[in-house]
Amino acid sequence: MKKFLLLTVAAVTSVSIAQAQDAGGFRLGMKVGGTYSNVSGDDVSQLTGAGYSTKLGDYKLGYNAGLSFSIPLSSDGFFSFAPELLYNRKGYEIQTESNDGATLAAYPGAIKVEQEQKRVLHYIDVPLLAKINAGGLFFELGPQVSYLFGSKNKTQTTTKYADNTKNKTNEETDFLDYTGISKKDADKSDLAQFDISGVAGVGYMTEGGISLGLRYARGFNSLIDTKDTKNDIKVFNNAFTLQLGYLIPTK
Repeated sequence: MKKFLLLTVAAVTSVSIAQAQDAGGFRLGMKVGGTYSNVSGDDVSQLTGAGYSTKLGDYKLGYNAGLSFSIPLSSDGFFSFAPELLYNRKGYEIQTESNDGATLAAYPGAIKVEQEQKRVLHYIDVPLLAKINAGGLFFELGPQVSYLFGSKNKTQTTTKYADNTKNKTNEETDFLDYTGISKKDADKSDLAQFDISGVAGVGYMTEGGISLGLRYARGFNSLIDTKDTKNDIKVFNNAFTLQLGYLIPTK
């Protein structure tokens, strides 16, 4: 009986807090944060090459920033529509190391050569999210439309020597697309321009409008552009974002 009363009191308190929130009218704000992204799918090796890791610990770190909006859908502010306009730096990276004679021949005196190849993808993301606001805690869910406006291929080579010294070089390099054709470092013709994702997130916002949110976005449109081929290659974007935001009232 005591447990039932405690649960009842907790439920009533939660509803009261949610109903006490002032919807505040239309609000706009800003967001900035980190992006942790990767690509996955049945055919990911056709984009990245063999041996690519899709494990969570091997995601690539990027960043995001942009505008956010809040449009109340209920008088108490419990439900709202929360569209955003964001720049998001996504992509993937491939790490390899070699100590075989054929590779080391190009690096006199080296005992090991490590390479980190990054494909940076520049997106404009437009999340169109339904949001539940419950006493500061919020949950969000909805689709996201993304436009790929740029791509860059970068390689960092670390050469290690027997005397424990090492040398690092960075360069923007050409790459082979999924058909085996060599492309320039900034070419994105092998990739689809648009992506549609599903987004889910959770976070907390203070009464002053400062928020911290974590969300996950999963692409549904293949990253590889196959419109001129008969192939249906399955490679999809995955991205976690941690965002600090601030909403200001406009009335």
